[in-house]
Amino acid sequence: MNEDDLAQARAQWSHRGSGRPDWAIQPGPGQESVWDYPRPPRLEVDTRLVRVLYGNTVIAESSQAIRVLETASPPTFYIPPQDVRMDLLSQARGASLCEWKGSATYWSLHLEGDEIDQAAWSYEEPFIDFVAIRGYLGFYPSKLECYVGEHRVSAQPGGFYGGWVTPDVVGPFKGEPGTGTW
Repeated sequence: MNEDDLAQARAQWSHRGSGRPDWAIQPGPGQESVWDYPRPPRLEVDTRLVRVLYGNTVIAESSQAIRVLETASPPTFYIPPQDVRMDLLSQARGASLCEWKGSATYWSLHLEGDEIDQAAWSYEEPFIDFVAIRGYLGFYPSKLECYVGEHRVSAQPGGFYGGWVTPDVVGPFKGEPGTGTW
């Protein structure tokens, strides 16, 4: 993607966290509104225990995850590779490009005779503002059991995005039909 295409992709968003829309859910005590998150996204270290499981097998467990906070999306948790069972993952087919983070590499999980295709992704060569998540892995809660503390995560709507919906975030969330330019 050249610089003009990148600038055009970054300019497409109608919401940038500068003001919560009237139709956004008002956060309660201890909650965050995804409409207060910025665009471009912000990185934030999160010391809560995050876990990713397949059945009874722990795939990842960390108290040093990095949350990526972006307008309209629930946080995406990126886990350091040293806290991930990399022996259970192999690079998968496919790629995608985030106009903020760069080109994503996908990973498939192989366990107990099962293969979960594109269960995770990483940014091996992220854009300069996102080097803190280089090599860290994000996992799809639509494909695996993901937890923040004791709360089981729900998947961000739409199938493509990897946000982790927990009780401490309110939306509505990008990913539903008609939300493509949120």
